[in-house]
Amino acid sequence: MILLNNDDIRSLLTVPECIEVLESAYTELGNGEAALRDRADLVSPGVKDDTMYILKSMDGLIPNAGVCCVRITSDMHHFYEVNGQPRRSKLPAAPNDRYTGLGVLLSTETTEPLMMFTDGAINPSRVAATTALGIKHLARENSKTVGLLGCGKQADKQIPAVAAVRDVDIIKCYSPTGQNRTKFARETSEKYGVNVVDVNTPEEAVDGADIILCATNARSTVFKPEWAKPGVHIGCITQFEIPPQTVMAADIAIVHTAAAEPIFTTTHGLEHPEQTGKNQSFAEESGTADLPTLGELLAGNAKKRENDEQVTIYLNTVGIGLQFTAVAALLYKKAVEQGVGNTIPTDWLTQGEMS
Repeated sequence: MILLNNDDIRSLLTVPECIEVLESAYTELGNGEAALRDRADLVSPGVKDDTMYILKSMDGLIPNAGVCCVRITSDMHHFYEVNGQPRRSKLPAAPNDRYTGLGVLLSTETTEPLMMFTDGAINPSRVAATTALGIKHLARENSKTVGLLGCGKQADKQIPAVAAVRDVDIIKCYSPTGQNRTKFARETSEKYGVNVVDVNTPEEAVDGADIILCATNARSTVFKPEWAKPGVHIGCITQFEIPPQTVMAADIAIVHTAAAEPIFTTTHGLEHPEQTGKNQSFAEESGTADLPTLGELLAGNAKKRENDEQVTIYLNTVGIGLQFTAVAALLYKKAVEQGVGNTIPTDWLTQGEMS
């Protein structure tokens, strides 16, 4: 069995390849040829009053590729506010200030474990590649200007993803901290060869934008309804970023998956800040639970953009294990071909007795 760490994965994974394998996976999902289970979160009190421990799991099955995958994270989440807005971050609670996130790729033909990998390098790439699929199938072909709200790790990967599916001239980025956004614009311009400039207000970022992308760690709205000008395409990395009225007023709105939230199971009578009462009411009150999914769009079972005046939205609701299955299958193939990663005997993780 192959073991891959984040550095191995960065050496193997490219954004165009990530988009390609996810496009295939979502098409198979829309055609009923792939399967997944909704994300499940087990929640208990954290080490401090403003933290929670969360065990998250998700999985996916792609029979045509002969693989399935389980991804788990063992996280300590910190909840806080910035300028009155709720935020969430993960704490490096593992020894040596590290994080715990793992995936296991298994064969559906031999049942054996094929690969174990850390998820840090895959995570923002699979989110950005999914955003790119929304752009590819919904944004105007002549889109040239992008407004990007957010200048963190997730926002970083949005840049090569959008550039892979549209020939953009400029990406205007905004975050509340001026020093951060200036550094972000400079570094991403150099890294990806794309013209990224920082601006002083979110209004400047979205002004004249053909595509607006929200990529923040905010747990509340960052998009204003008046920014949805005719012809614009809007994307996000969490459903909190775009108000429900904007989603429902769009000419075409697609959700990542029909699930509005993970399946939360908590101890001590806890209520996770994102569990039912927020996410579920979002789906029920706004009607997003009835919107077509990305898989249905790619399988040809949902309406695409018909003219340059329509407002289109891709709403990223909750992550799915199928993303990790598709990307891990690609990584396994390339790791075998290129001899990347460490190995351990497969017999260590299989057994001679039935369980």
